[in-house]
Amino acid sequence: MTAHALPRRSLQTRLALAYAAGIYAAGVLVLVLAAVPLARIDAAIPAGRPSSAIAETGPGVGLPQLLTGSAVALVVLIPIALALGWFVAGRFLRPLRAITATARSISAGDLHRRLALGGPADELTELGHTLDDLFARLQASFDAQRHFVANASHELRTPLAGLRTLLEVALGDPDADAATLRSVCQEALALGEHQERLVQALLALATGEGGVTRWDAVDLAHLVQGVLASRRDLAKEKAVDLGERLSPALTAGDPGLIESLVANLVDNAIRHNRAGGNVQIATQTTGTQVALTVTNTGPAIPDDQIARLFQPFQRLAPERHGRHDGHGLGLAIVNAVAHAHHATLTTSAPPEGGLSITVRFPCVPDPDGL
Repeated sequence: MTAHALPRRSLQTRLALAYAAGIYAAGVLVLVLAAVPLARIDAAIPAGRPSSAIAETGPGVGLPQLLTGSAVALVVLIPIALALGWFVAGRFLRPLRAITATARSISAGDLHRRLALGGPADELTELGHTLDDLFARLQASFDAQRHFVANASHELRTPLAGLRTLLEVALGDPDADAATLRSVCQEALALGEHQERLVQALLALATGEGGVTRWDAVDLAHLVQGVLASRRDLAKEKAVDLGERLSPALTAGDPGLIESLVANLVDNAIRHNRAGGNVQIATQTTGTQVALTVTNTGPAIPDDQIARLFQPFQRLAPERHGRHDGHGLGLAIVNAVAHAHHATLTTSAPPEGGLSITVRFPCVPDPDGL
């Protein structure tokens, strides 16, 4: 506690000295303004000839006595100025001490506390409100992190528990033959692939939230063509038709992250669709922005549920088609990558069903056209 108290007392001492110097300077100025006119009057009176005014009023205070009294007053003013300066500095620093004590308590783990400064609206009150907003965001961030860790632990534990159960049952069966063991190995591989996809999705989310470390020229149309080529078998399996309207759309960013954004948008549109549905992907350049739009058919989505889809491990699968498909990380990755590239997300859910997502990136000039 001493190490934290010393700077506070030092600041109060400096402020007290500054205030005392101001008070003392004001006192000196007042005495000078009073003594200088008297000195001029005294110099204008001939020696041995008192003025009629002085003769009529009797003996008064002479200039030597005035100067002596002024010197005594200046000496007495020093401790008074210091005391007043210390008092004013203490009153000025009292809200800062309250802010420091509360912030120290909050930093120790009590994120629910707030400064809640009242009183007049001044700079200190504004600082308190700013810190309260900061603490609220920190609390929300820590709560989201704890929620994310809990969900990730659950998602990772589920395939591990299934794998362990599968192996224990196979090892506990004395009549297990080669065909049975082969079937168990295939199921174990499927569970392993599920876990591997989850880990890859978590890594993609962490990379997207970590920000962009490289800025290369990227053509969205070219990336979309590559992603669609690798997803046509999945679309055929789901009986979903893929349509494209691609125009050159040049932006800047991390090609790997932007490709991950495109892939997750396309995967989400295919998985959360209906048999016989379609997915439309379009890229275009409009002014200073390039846009990627992915629209899919499917069941209707309530408007108040759209924002939740962009949070990690949030699914509408039970409400939409009764099964869990995916890990609930696809749109969270899209949101993180878009935010890292300073792109804007626009989402709409038509009443007839499905979802339309548009990502707008800043446009960069075509280097071949320069």
